[in-house]
Amino acid sequence: MPLTRSASFRQLAAFHAVARLGSVSAAAEAMHLTQPAVSIQIGALEASAQTPLLQRTGRGVRLTEAGELLASYAGRILELWREAGEEMATLQGVFAGTLRVGAVTTAEYLLPPLLVTFVNQNPKVKVKLQVGNRDEIVRQLAGHEIDVAIMGRPPAELKTSASAFARHPMAFLASPGHAVMRDPALSIEALAQAHLLVRERGSGTRTTLERLFKDHRVPLRIGFEMSSNEAIKQMAAAGFGVAFLSLHTCVLELDAGLLQVLPMAGNPVERDWFVIHLASRQLPQVAAAFEQFLCDQAQAQIQRQLGHVGQPAQRKPARTPRRSTTPCPPSR
Repeated sequence: MPLTRSASFRQLAAFHAVARLGSVSAAAEAMHLTQPAVSIQIGALEASAQTPLLQRTGRGVRLTEAGELLASYAGRILELWREAGEEMATLQGVFAGTLRVGAVTTAEYLLPPLLVTFVNQNPKVKVKLQVGNRDEIVRQLAGHEIDVAIMGRPPAELKTSASAFARHPMAFLASPGHAVMRDPALSIEALAQAHLLVRERGSGTRTTLERLFKDHRVPLRIGFEMSSNEAIKQMAAAGFGVAFLSLHTCVLELDAGLLQVLPMAGNPVERDWFVIHLASRQLPQVAAAFEQFLCDQAQAQIQRQLGHVGQPAQRKPARTPRRSTTPCPPSR
């Protein structure tokens, strides 16, 4: 019997939960069902597919090849059904739904206050936030696990629609007592000899740093490479080296005087934050509204949050020319 004629949403939901959580017991708990009830749904789906979808193991279950294939479709089908319900509710004048947004790790300092403002303006909206490194967020966007992504530059490997919604200041920072703070001729060339504390290759701040040194034709010598903004801040505050970080990550440390922006021309460096979605996909209304909210309100709110943060310790830097960026779309 063809799968499409006999499988039900209940069966797909049970199978998707087992595939996602790795066991029948975990799926039963998540769905508030008994384990036999979940097993019955899986059995019915396997009978409809005319092939095993799961293999039982000592620690749970493992997807068969057919199960792997169906799991990807089940997730997309269930998500489309949820999305259809939310869009129908919107047509009836109820602006509600789930905003599925992904953010690179640096943006986790930037995004929560913006999400709070958006939800306060739209109290029936729920938020599902995923935070990860750039590769993880790009993969989630490609796999339709999130609707929009927040990152520092659009991914070249995907066809996306990207709008720059706010400026992104990044800077060289160190503890106030570090020797570089007393260098009257501080420059990129001088920093080439410093103990640089930087993020891992592929992160937005690391890419910006690499381009900065390349533009100045100065070799980049890494002191320590870390995947944690917090670890870099702690080591820099302890006087261990010079950090290059997004200023969004350092507001508290700068206000407390644990870190200071190095007094050199062109520091901080300004780039852009982008909100991104797949070009081939029509956004749910909630996600489209969030994109427009970012374009209309984010820069002003971010500026209020940063306040005076980002001013160098001693002298004001030369202005960095603005790059041409993709403008936000007009209000819908």
